[in-house]
Amino acid sequence: MSDLLVERKGTTAWITLNRPDARNALSMAVNIQLGELAVELDQDEDVRTIVITGAGDKAFCAGADLKERKNVPASETGPYINAIATAIGNVGAIRKPTICAMNGSAYGGGLELAMACDFRIGVEGSEVGLTEVRLGIMPGAGGTQRLPRLVGEARAKELILLGRRIPIARAHAIGLVNDVVARGQLHAAVEAMLTELAGCAPLSVIQAKTAVERGVDLTLDQGLELEHQCYEVTLYSSDRDEGLAAFAEGRPPQYQGR
Repeated sequence: MSDLLVERKGTTAWITLNRPDARNALSMAVNIQLGELAVELDQDEDVRTIVITGAGDKAFCAGADLKERKNVPASETGPYINAIATAIGNVGAIRKPTICAMNGSAYGGGLELAMACDFRIGVEGSEVGLTEVRLGIMPGAGGTQRLPRLVGEARAKELILLGRRIPIARAHAIGLVNDVVARGQLHAAVEAMLTELAGCAPLSVIQAKTAVERGVDLTLDQGLELEHQCYEVTLYSSDRDEGLAAFAEGRPPQYQGR
């Protein structure tokens, strides 16, 4: 059975890390497949939303597969590091909305993968952490950059420099995850968010996401100009016409992503 599963449900692609016995650790093979799949799904016009989750109930993802690297000399780890960084980078570059359904704890590269998604929904009783400094390394797949942008520099330093694992409830409190639900309610919570997204114009969501992500590091004036450029794309779209028509006619819009 494949270590990475993909299932299409309507306009949503569900990606499942399928190595429950290894706590869904990111092996070289998984990283290569995930990196390629992220690009493929981003370009697929029939896919509007993407969910990433893990198999089993022990962990969403324990991070990089350190057992695989155990006997690899430091001088030969380049391909492994590049593979995980590319995979997570490609997920982060997806233009469409992405949801991480964290079915368990997430550490190291697993948390970096979750942070590359737009939304994170965790389950009660789980933990998260960037624990690399306790292993003599450091986050190398986006953790030092994405975490401060999500929770601020002070809290990011606390988690990264101390290698702390924190309960999912605290992760929610500091803004690292969007919601925490009972384990048996995870799928329903994700489906509820997908339903909300389905009511939004796909092109509008993509452009709004672009404005937020690219604008966060710009000056206010530059960001406002970027917002204007993104708005212009939606202004002349068929979805904009459909949205106005549906509002006037009192019916749900039928967006086409154009």
